[in-house]
Amino acid sequence: MRKHITLAILSMFLVQADLRAGETPGKRNVILFLGDGMSIATITAARIHAGQLAGGTGEEHQLSFEAFPNVALVKTYAVDRQVPDSAGTMSAIVTGQPGSFGVLNVAPGLKSGDCASALEHEVPTLLERAEQAGFQTGIVTTTSITHATPAATYAHSPKRSWENDSKLPEQARSEGCRDIARQLVEFPHGDGIEVALAGGRRELMPITEFDPEYPEQRGKRLDGRNLIKEWLAGGSQRKFVWSAEQFASLDPNEATATLGLFEPYHMMYELDRRASNANEPDIVQMTEFAIRRLNQSDKGFFLMVEGGRIDHAHHGNNAARALTEAVMLDRAVARALELTDAANTLIVVTADHSHTLTMSGYPPRGNPILGTITPEGSEFVPDMYKRPYTTLGYANGPGYKPVIPDLRDTDTTDPNYLQFAGWPMASESHNGEDVAAYANGLGAERLRGVIEQRRLYEVLSMALLGE
Repeated sequence: MRKHITLAILSMFLVQADLRAGETPGKRNVILFLGDGMSIATITAARIHAGQLAGGTGEEHQLSFEAFPNVALVKTYAVDRQVPDSAGTMSAIVTGQPGSFGVLNVAPGLKSGDCASALEHEVPTLLERAEQAGFQTGIVTTTSITHATPAATYAHSPKRSWENDSKLPEQARSEGCRDIARQLVEFPHGDGIEVALAGGRRELMPITEFDPEYPEQRGKRLDGRNLIKEWLAGGSQRKFVWSAEQFASLDPNEATATLGLFEPYHMMYELDRRASNANEPDIVQMTEFAIRRLNQSDKGFFLMVEGGRIDHAHHGNNAARALTEAVMLDRAVARALELTDAANTLIVVTADHSHTLTMSGYPPRGNPILGTITPEGSEFVPDMYKRPYTTLGYANGPGYKPVIPDLRDTDTTDPNYLQFAGWPMASESHNGEDVAAYANGLGAERLRGVIEQRRLYEVLSMALLGE
């Protein structure tokens, strides 16, 4: 009798331990927020920027995800590069396998562009596995739906640039490789992706057809296929929208699959969207719709939300737009926290790679993060350089000037101002430093320490699939 009691107590303890480890029975949700290029310096500057927009000095402010109890540092190198790109890093996050530069969800070590080998060595993604297991799935991004980060959730390609068929080499076409847009529409797993909200109409439209919003622009496809129409024909419970008005008319409580493509390619930067009153939703609105729609599932869902234009603004040395995009991603995280239950939902916020943004000098507390400081009286600065310089700068990029600029009459807080860069490049490069990952909710305690990027997959898959 005593033996049976002891075993029962031990069994109860093991069950309770499993529950504490995040093995909650029943519904499971996972939301991955990916700030593309959201380096630690970006997070610090975005925190200050958000605090200053709210009327504070900024330094004391806290972004919503900075309150998450579990934090890790994530290495970002690729199989073949010290400094990676989004294709290889996001592939590692969603497959658990090391990623290669420019390659989407193909076993490491294969040559970029090698179609035949890629077809034989595809690696399944978490979104694909979620669909096969009966979960609902969604993708939200401010980039084109075929861009590297969102594409990594559903596509396999030896070259990330194969976004439409016009980019496919003839040999790849003859060997059976499909462009990324086709893979989205011909997605074979489960009952298909329930929500996809992004830009990228042109990648799904033939060159013979004009864009519905910009009549002067055409599609990019050479095969004559309109993949949007093909997707709609794939089921009666499907809806396609391309404008803010159409998006606002959607009911997230309807059991419909929704494809929203709001620009020919990338969606607008938030600052430009506001200034022009653009006909597209913002990332917070898209995130809320996706969560409400996917939350209808009794089993649960997997959702990836990308603040993709953080990266694009950094490439242009445009800190104002980069920080605004990061603040908007944080607002989407805050809304997700309000709409979900930590008991059955894991939220992870991270980046795929870093950027060369730096925050330097000795500005006083509360100094505008996009502003300048004059180092007058500093013993470390020669007299000829005792003039204003920006707190934020980049190691390289288009902001390079062969002569150090005089900023005394320059408004560096202007959204179009490009921060100074130390080395000339047409597009600023990524950075190889670690990025941060923040976790809250179901199984969040698994995220800790300094980890390989592919370990993020284990945290996400354990919370969703229990394996």
